[in-house]
Amino acid sequence: MAGVALVTIVVRVLGVLGVLGVALVTIVVRVLGMPGVLYVLGVLCLLVHLHQPHDTPMGYIFQQVANHANRVLARSMRLTKLEHAALILESSGKKLYLDPGSFTTALTDTANAVAIVITHEHADHWTPEQLSRILEMNDDIPIYAPAGVAAVAADFDVTVVKAGDTVEAGPFTLRFFGGKHAVIHSSIPIIDNLGVLINEELYYAGDSFTIPEGIEVDLLAAPSGAPWMKVAEVIDYVLAVKPKRSFPTHEMLLSRAGKDLSNGRIRWATEQGGGEFLPLEPGDTLDI
Repeated sequence: MAGVALVTIVVRVLGVLGVLGVALVTIVVRVLGMPGVLYVLGVLCLLVHLHQPHDTPMGYIFQQVANHANRVLARSMRLTKLEHAALILESSGKKLYLDPGSFTTALTDTANAVAIVITHEHADHWTPEQLSRILEMNDDIPIYAPAGVAAVAADFDVTVVKAGDTVEAGPFTLRFFGGKHAVIHSSIPIIDNLGVLINEELYYAGDSFTIPEGIEVDLLAAPSGAPWMKVAEVIDYVLAVKPKRSFPTHEMLLSRAGKDLSNGRIRWATEQGGGEFLPLEPGDTLDI
């Protein structure tokens, strides 16, 4: 009963505080991030559960909430944005690398990687040197990529994936979408390109505006600047996806002024759907 009393007191205090209570919760979320909040929730529910008989309705409810919080926490991710299109996802001490290319600083500290995803064959999304830096510290991890990458990266063991495929790599579930790179010009052949949805949270379309149909995107990596796009297309893309949050990627071709302009447009489009824009810079991290 002590656990129930504790929860009751917390609820009543927040109710009395009203707006201040909401602000307090918001601050906690901002400071701890959602993984931290889920951890606290899991601990509280566990403490409450210890004071509840297992065969009572309240004991069962608190046990289920604690179990769910622990499951979500185990699948939580930390995103690190690198230069241009490269991303690192970390979960449960394991890493997933996306598109480590020529505009990205040479990778270091690559231990504990479980997989690499390459969306397409252009050098700004992968280089042999960057792949070798990862593979030197992680033997035999899979490289997931479309057939076009396998053809040009013959020195590497590439696992070919296509739109509609789902694969498991350590704590990461990867779902692939699309199939083709956005058109650069009629004189330039269209190559393979895949978008990827990671743990049903982060969506990154590579060099395309492929919309993951039927998916509510929590976090969208939105392209900022490239020969294959214009700002109007990015705005329409973000408006169509309606992400809860977005951040810029594919930005290394832009000046500071160009990045700021593009960020403003992506922010506007994200906010039209009630979302939040996060102006991440290389080296910034985000708990998902």
